[in-house]
Amino acid sequence: MNAMLWTSLPVAGIVLGWIIRWLYARFQLSASEQRAERITRNAAQEAEIQKKEILLEAKEQLIRERNQQEREHKERQGEIQKREQRLGEKEEKLDRLAQDAEKQEQALTARKQDVTKREEFLAAREQDAAKREEFLAAEDARYRKELERISELSAEEAKTLLIRDLENDARHDAQALLNKIEQDSLLSAEKKARDVLVTTIQRIAGETTGDITVTTVPLPSDDMKGRIIGREGRNVRALETLTGVDLIVDDTPEAVVISCFDPVRREIAKASLERLVMDGRIHPGRIEEIVQKVSGEIQQRIYDEGERVLFDLGIHNISPEGVEALGRLHYRTSYGQNVLRHSYETAVIAGMLAAEVGANRDLAKRAAVLHDIGKGAKIESDQNHAEIGMDMARKIGEDPRVINAVGAHHGDIESDSIEAIIVQIADAISAARPGARRDTAETYVKRLENLEAVAVSFAGVERAYAIQAGRELRILVNHERVSDGGARDMAKQIAKQIETDLRYPGRIKVTMIRETRVVEYAR
Repeated sequence: MNAMLWTSLPVAGIVLGWIIRWLYARFQLSASEQRAERITRNAAQEAEIQKKEILLEAKEQLIRERNQQEREHKERQGEIQKREQRLGEKEEKLDRLAQDAEKQEQALTARKQDVTKREEFLAAREQDAAKREEFLAAEDARYRKELERISELSAEEAKTLLIRDLENDARHDAQALLNKIEQDSLLSAEKKARDVLVTTIQRIAGETTGDITVTTVPLPSDDMKGRIIGREGRNVRALETLTGVDLIVDDTPEAVVISCFDPVRREIAKASLERLVMDGRIHPGRIEEIVQKVSGEIQQRIYDEGERVLFDLGIHNISPEGVEALGRLHYRTSYGQNVLRHSYETAVIAGMLAAEVGANRDLAKRAAVLHDIGKGAKIESDQNHAEIGMDMARKIGEDPRVINAVGAHHGDIESDSIEAIIVQIADAISAARPGARRDTAETYVKRLENLEAVAVSFAGVERAYAIQAGRELRILVNHERVSDGGARDMAKQIAKQIETDLRYPGRIKVTMIRETRVVEYAR
């Protein structure tokens, strides 16, 4: 039994192994079939998806092409409509032209008929005129013979007398007509000019007083004068050397006078001295520092003033040199009128006048604002300010018409354009309007200059200063060339010449100063 059992075990194992292997093979086959089925199904799905995508792309392409065709169709229809509209307009235009041509043809036909009738009428009148001329010629011959018989004059003599009488009458009538035309022209021109000037003057709203440059610096006390003078006058010398002015520290209470004909230098010295007085530290180093700082500020202020005026007038493209020269006019006065303000006002008036008469408004304003630019020149020249202004305008590249207007605003040269004449008129209006200038201020300055000029004209005089509002003339003489006795005689001569040459109120005190300075150094 056991032997049979052990014999049957291998067989059973083999059978069992074969069954297991068969089951495993069956399972593998089933899995392979499922995998194949799944792959087939996925492939079918992917194919279906690709088919749908291809169909969608084909539909989209079809839709795009259809839309493109519709757009092109609409554009063609629009273009066709436009062409049809243009053709309709051309047809209407041609119809109108045809109607006009027909009307013109009818008018020409009527005119031809009229001309034909007139020619026939003129031919008839020519025949009548020929007959009348023959009759008049016969009557004229008979009339002449009768006149010659009555007046006992020949035809030539009577003709000469008649021509002479007619000539005299014609000249008289012509002269009367010319006089009437001239009077009418003058009246109309004067009225027109008056209207333009009144309109312009009424539109300008300028200041009624001008600025005057101040040359006196007030001091808090007379003790400040000693600090301004400094040890042995070194502070005064430093300030005079750096600014180019003459500083007069006299017995005028609580005031120092600055004398200089250059208004910019005078303004620099004035501002510097005011700052030094406020600061209290007055010595050559501090003076140099303050003068340099104030000089830069004044130069910037000059440029800013020029730019401000040009901006207010709407004028552009002027070189920096021209702007600076224009800004320097802010520190110049003419008969009490600020020159920069005068230039601005002249430009406004010139623009108004140009607008009234139909001239170039921008050109007139540009020439007017630059007409006194020569007064702002830094150079010293024997030319007048109009000639200097012409040269400056030429250097900064201005228009030739502007250059001519600048040179001709006082009539020194001939005006080449109507704008130059407008600048002359505007300059005169700005200077002559009520309150623009004050003769008394200019006369006062001129009187002081004349006093100093009389003293400087004598040999041996180094410097002269008119102080106390022109009531005193203080003169410094060279001690080597003028003695004490000579100083007394010179004072009398100067006083006598002032009485002879100048006109002044009250009396003028002439003070001669002669001093000897000896300087030695201990080493």
